[in-house]
Amino acid sequence: MADTTRKSGSRRLARERIEILFARAAEFYPENPVWSNRCVELARKIGMRHRIRIDRHLRRQFCRRCNTYLVPGSNARVRIHRGCVIVTCLACGHRSRYPVGRPQP
Repeated sequence: MADTTRKSGSRRLARERIEILFARAAEFYPENPVWSNRCVELARKIGMRHRIRIDRHLRRQFCRRCNTYLVPGSNARVRIHRGCVIVTCLACGHRSRYPVGRPQP
């Protein structure tokens, strides 16, 4: 049997859906943060089902431990310390560290 989730068209469609879900999460956050968290969960499930990576700029918008949509100043704390950006989820306390390096030419 052919696996329909492995076709290139479905992967492209999955990427588009993931981007749409993150756009909806940003849209829903001010009125209902629970809906935003649900959008993030659905986007991650789509990514896992189709075995595609979520883009870096989207990956940094949610907590990897509790799947909470992160908004700096509201439910996330952002600090810079010794060449790293540290994002702390205020829902679960998880810290994500991202190195700040020189831009590649």
